[in-house]
Amino acid sequence: MKSGKTIGIILAAAGLGICLLAALWAGVSAMGEGLSNAAAILGIGLAFLISAPLVGAGLFIFFRSRGEGEQLAYAQQERKLLGMVQTAGQVDVASAALELDVSRSELKEMVYDLVNKGFFAGYINWDEGMLYSRDASQLKEGSRCPNCSGELELVGKGVVSCPYCGTDIFLTK
Repeated sequence: MKSGKTIGIILAAAGLGICLLAALWAGVSAMGEGLSNAAAILGIGLAFLISAPLVGAGLFIFFRSRGEGEQLAYAQQERKLLGMVQTAGQVDVASAALELDVSRSELKEMVYDLVNKGFFAGYINWDEGMLYSRDASQLKEGSRCPNCSGELELVGKGVVSCPYCGTDIFLTK
C-alpha cells in the first residue's frame, strides 16, 4: 500500500513540476523577447496537456491506495478477532473490543461480517458479553441453545436467535 501512495505522489509531483517549468520557461522567454505571447501561451497549454493526466493519475492512485489500506486494516482486525475466538474457544466481548480498539457496535458488525463471509460459526450472548466458537456440525435440527438449553428451530441462513434467551448462534456451511 505504501508503494501506491509513493507512486501517486511521484506522478502528481512530476505533473506539477512539468507545468511549473513550462510556466517559468514561457515567462522568461516572453520577457526576454525570445517568444511571442501566443507562443508562450501555446507552450503553457502543451505543458498542461502533458501534466494534467500525470497529476490526475497520481491523485487517483494516492487516494485509491489509501482506501485499500483502510480495507486491509479492517480485514486484519477481523482476522485477529477470528483468531482470538478460535484459539480460546470463548472471548469476552468487552476484552475483544478493547484489544481490537473498536466499539462494541463495531465488534458486532465484525462478527456479523465474518458470519456472512462464512468464516465464523459459534454463538454470542450480547447480554452476557461472551462470544463462543462452535463447530457448525454440532448444530443440527432439534439442537438446543448452548446458553439456556432451549430448543432451536434452524430456519434461515447464517444466524439463529434463541427465542428464549436471545442468544445469537452463527452457522457456516
